Amino acid sequence: VQLQACGGGLVQAGGSLRLSCAASGSIFSIYTMSWYRQAPGKQRELVATITSSGNKNYAASAAGRFTISRDSAKNTLYLQMDSLKPEDIAVYYCRLVQRQGDYWGQGTLVTVSS
Repeated sequence: VQLQACGGGLVQAGGSLRLSCAASGSIFSIYTMSWYRQAPGKQRELVATITSSGNKNYAASAAGRFTISRDSAKNTLYLQMDSLKPEDIAVYYCRLVQRQGDYWGQGTLVTVSS
């Protein structure tokens, strides 16, 4: 399985970005997909998770501003980020966990100017 994340960039505070993560390879019917982020000098942290059954969970910092979704037909994970803040600056990574393995994308940089 390979994950290819994209969609990062530079946006002004209050703006929006949508990240995408395209998965290729053997994606099975039961899985969890997540977005993580790692800010400079900080540990990687969980942002949002969606299961194959559609259950979603968000970190407190993301709840109400970010929306995780997936297109199963396209094997693509999304993260819609609204009302972005400078504290959202980080490299964002997608992750797929299924019984057959644990996979990470390469990361996409999000920069928010104040």
